[in-house]
Amino acid sequence: MVFDGKSFSDITIGDTFKSRLTITDSHITQGCGLFGDFNPLHSDDEFCKGTRFGERILHGPLTSAAMTAPIGMYFYGTAVAYLEHNCSFHAPVKAGDTLLTQWLISNKIAKQKIDSGIAELEGVCTNQHDVVVAKATGKILLKM
Repeated sequence: MVFDGKSFSDITIGDTFKSRLTITDSHITQGCGLFGDFNPLHSDDEFCKGTRFGERILHGPLTSAAMTAPIGMYFYGTAVAYLEHNCSFHAPVKAGDTLLTQWLISNKIAKQKIDSGIAELEGVCTNQHDVVVAKATGKILLKM
């Protein structure tokens, strides 16, 4: 598959883009192996029954990673480097949750000397109940 990604000159402050992903049990299980984090909040159904969540939850870094996926696709082939990502978590993500991530281009910084530019981004991730599960900011260096 080939996509036409947005370059720095194609974007405008205020532009938005979004993506949707349903989290499965496999995401949670694979997160344990991927990170080596087998905290019982992610790996032990019985333990989780006694927690405030009631069931296993997705690792925060995977929620953050799911938020960045639409950035990679929106800037497909035009990204030089993802420079910065800051994420805060507001609610747990569980298997069966459908996450909607929406990004806003909040600022543009031209880098004429290197024929590139930086897009500053603000993102919000909600579940199927419109509960905010995470918020993030990022900066990406793009081809002009």
